[in-house]
Amino acid sequence: MAHYLIGLIGSGIGPSLSPALHEREAAELGLGYSYRLLDLDVIGLPVGDVLAAARAEGFDGLNITHPAKQAVLPHLDEIVPEAAALGAVNTVVFDRGRAIGHNTDATGFARSLSRGLPDAAMANVVLLGAGGAGAAVAHALLSLGTGHLGVHDVDESRSAGLVAALESRFGAGRATVCAPEAVRTADGLVHATPTGMAAHPGLPLDESLLRGELWVADIVYRPLETGLLAAARARGCRVLHGGGMVVLQAAESLRLFTGVEPDAGRMLAHFAELEGEPAHAS
Repeated sequence: MAHYLIGLIGSGIGPSLSPALHEREAAELGLGYSYRLLDLDVIGLPVGDVLAAARAEGFDGLNITHPAKQAVLPHLDEIVPEAAALGAVNTVVFDRGRAIGHNTDATGFARSLSRGLPDAAMANVVLLGAGGAGAAVAHALLSLGTGHLGVHDVDESRSAGLVAALESRFGAGRATVCAPEAVRTADGLVHATPTGMAAHPGLPLDESLLRGELWVADIVYRPLETGLLAAARARGCRVLHGGGMVVLQAAESLRLFTGVEPDAGRMLAHFAELEGEPAHAS
């Protein structure tokens, strides 16, 4: 039986569902599979050192999460074109000693949004967060046909950098830097910052900006019902939590690690067993 040693690098990752999702599906596929959490807060080392140690210990691959999706880039031997275009990596495959960076967040979010809110209006969407996850979500939204994407980040230089990258790929005028108030006239809002996670409670914007005609998607999945989604529900918004994205990006990562095609539907069902509600509740 083939056996794979995989890890997750990030901060505050104790509640992660990745070990359960990966190991259960690998068992269904007849693969030996161990998934370890490599928490930067616990280890006390930068991402480059943790990656080097994992490589030396014979790991087959790593998932990368907040706050290391961009910080990991200088420590890789190769970045596939799609991940390079996003400027962020969430999956590292070790191939004959070389660390190769991939990104499965963009496809994971796109598939989750298409499943969970299939008829969502996409003419004008606001994105909160221009970090590694935000970059992947931005590319996914424009690839899905968003007419105009407003990008807001507390770090204005990061917002501007992402907008420049988006215009280079998708054309001038498709994305602009915006203020949170742009939500007042938007069709949809996507949240891609750590705010709302168990370790970062709170709301990423003034809830008075939300209105019933708006759809709201959050990439956070711990907890599933973030403060933002609770506030949006209370105002009659259609909402999508981060469960579908985490499952579908995990399925693609598992394929990259093993070369075996996972059953995404089975993984979504497993998520529902673990969480007590569907991965695409809206």
